[in-house]
Amino acid sequence: MLTKYKVVKFLCIFTTMKVQKRNLYLTLFLGIQVLLMKWIEHNPSFVEVYYSMGIYPYISSLLRILFGWISVSIGDLFIFFAVFYSIYFIYKLVLTRFKNFFSKLLGITSFISVIYFFFYFLWGLNYYREPLSKNLGYQTTSYSNKELIDVSEYLISKLNNAHFVITKSDSIMIKIPYSHQEIYSLAKNGYNELAKEMPQFTHKYGVAKNSLMSLFQSYNGTSGYFNPFTGEAQVNSKIPTTSLPTTTCHEMAHQIGFAAENEANFVGFLAALSNEDLYFKYGAYRMATRYMLFELYKRDPEQYWVLYKTIHTGIIKDFTASSKFWNGYKNPFEPIVKKGYNAYLKSNKQQKGVDSYNYVVDLLISYFRKSVDN
Repeated sequence: MLTKYKVVKFLCIFTTMKVQKRNLYLTLFLGIQVLLMKWIEHNPSFVEVYYSMGIYPYISSLLRILFGWISVSIGDLFIFFAVFYSIYFIYKLVLTRFKNFFSKLLGITSFISVIYFFFYFLWGLNYYREPLSKNLGYQTTSYSNKELIDVSEYLISKLNNAHFVITKSDSIMIKIPYSHQEIYSLAKNGYNELAKEMPQFTHKYGVAKNSLMSLFQSYNGTSGYFNPFTGEAQVNSKIPTTSLPTTTCHEMAHQIGFAAENEANFVGFLAALSNEDLYFKYGAYRMATRYMLFELYKRDPEQYWVLYKTIHTGIIKDFTASSKFWNGYKNPFEPIVKKGYNAYLKSNKQQKGVDSYNYVVDLLISYFRKSVDN
């Protein structure tokens, strides 16, 4: 005769076996996903047509409708929960002296399988889409030092002009008079204007948010990040305000499906430049000029200093204040974090790792080259 104890015991064993079976299937599914990604890596046109320009815009819009209206970063809260739960899990594992370790290991791999699936389904497949240069019809051939110098000179002239229009002086450092929320709202205007000529840059629903991890981001050297599971664009609220317009537009570019960092930089530049607000235009020229000069310094340090001396004193003060801010958060752990992020980028078809940000120069020169041709 079955007792209540035996029934409960049977149910526990049955449930455990069912969970282990499910975890085994999910672990096997992880292997299948990895193999599938190898195929996807070599089929960017498939990703572009059926994912990036197909179902992703609907996924992206849905996530922003669900989470965009909430002022608090839901993605950050998920990360906090995941970190605390991981610590608790390790603590329990050690406390039980790794009892049923194989079963728990299957649980971990099955969880990784689920995260892996949702990461790529909700956003990550955009890493494997067609290059933005092909989408825009740019000829991204190698550029000469003369082209680099010419575009740098042009950008400096536009940056100096934007700075003077705002300050009516060449020596006053710009201070953006907007709150963070006002900047996030204004950033939408630039995308709305840009989408009139380039519909692929349409951005609907939601705005960027202050990250709850801004202090941590400052210490690891990042201005913002995009959460692929919630579709939120997170901005480090501690960075200098003159960096906010382009940082916001960069993270918004990730939202609409441009995963590669150099492409997000370029789309962010276009969106900020398309904005009627002068502070956004200043931010666009500021960002582009810094990347161009950084590349010029690597190629021709002497010419770099020639051009650097033509920049308004007030802009140099802005650059110096930005460098001082980041230097204030330098720490021994930052390089370790960057190595991890570097590995993450390389595993997602960005062979240059964290240096991928700097390859926006190729797109900038192609953009101005095409503008001259037209």
